[in-house]
Amino acid sequence: MTTLDEISTKIRNGQFEFSQHATDQSIILIFSVQEVREAIEDSEVIEDYPNDRYGPSCLILGFTQSKRPLHIQCSYPSRPLVKIITLYEPDPLRWIDFKMRRK
Repeated sequence: MTTLDEISTKIRNGQFEFSQHATDQSIILIFSVQEVREAIEDSEVIEDYPNDRYGPSCLILGFTQSKRPLHIQCSYPSRPLVKIITLYEPDPLRWIDFKMRRK
C-alpha cells in the first residue's frame, strides 16, 4: 500500500485532524470537509517532504467532484491521525497544471 493509499484510507475512515492553520484556511477559502474527502479520492502526491522539521509530510493535488483543484499538505500516515497541515486552491499563475511550481 502506498503512502497516498494509507492517507486516503485514514481520511475515508475519519482518522484525520486539521491544524489550526488548515482550519483557518478552510474557513477563509470556504472549503468543506466533504471537499477535502472528495479531493483525496482523486489525488496524487506532487511533492514529498520526508525531512520536514515538523515531521514527514507531503503535498497532494486532488480535485473535488466539481473539479475544483485543491492542494492538501498532510502528515505521513504513520501518526494515529493524519494531520492536514494546510490546504488551498492552487493559483494557476504559480503552478503548471497545478502540479509543478513555476520558476
